[in-house]
Amino acid sequence: MGFYSRHILPICLDKACGVGPVEKQRLKIVPQAKGQVLEIGIGSGLNLAHYDPSRVTGVIGVDPDEHIWARSTKRRAAVDFPVERIGLSGESIPLDDNTADTVVVTYSLCTIPDPVAALREMRRILRPRGEILFCEHGQSVDPKVSRWQARVDPMWKKIAGGCHSGRDIPALFTEANLTVHDLKQGYIPGPKILGYNYWGRAT
Repeated sequence: MGFYSRHILPICLDKACGVGPVEKQRLKIVPQAKGQVLEIGIGSGLNLAHYDPSRVTGVIGVDPDEHIWARSTKRRAAVDFPVERIGLSGESIPLDDNTADTVVVTYSLCTIPDPVAALREMRRILRPRGEILFCEHGQSVDPKVSRWQARVDPMWKKIAGGCHSGRDIPALFTEANLTVHDLKQGYIPGPKILGYNYWGRAT
């Protein structure tokens, strides 16, 4: 891991993923979490302030990047529930079946190398009546924009830590044998190639 990945990229991701329109998206889903939460791609802890402490008993975060995790220290200290991290990617999580009441994944399916494998792990770890709450940017329904997403992806992945600008988010859930409920989608303010969002819950 080079200087850029250790020192520059964590700052850029923290700032970019914490801008106003993205924070508004987080607020649409994160407060719904309850019980024991598994958060995929916890990163710098941007979701922590949005959990309802009266509903959440603890958060287990999964993220392979120790450098961006280091930026979560103050956010972890500010919440009243325990927060721990598993330093791995989401495709293979060392937790027992039926561990989590809620899985939260925000702006992370774009970066996980095998997002379908990660979603299958989420399904395995989720308790029978649990839910996956998600908000992700992904493939635009506008063909012109989606073509631009495909064009910029090779370079974008290199500068943005492996992020794909236009993954087909609903299709990933379908391939993982998950059912999406209350799916909403649309552009949020910002560049269109990164601004088409999908959010909802899955079981």
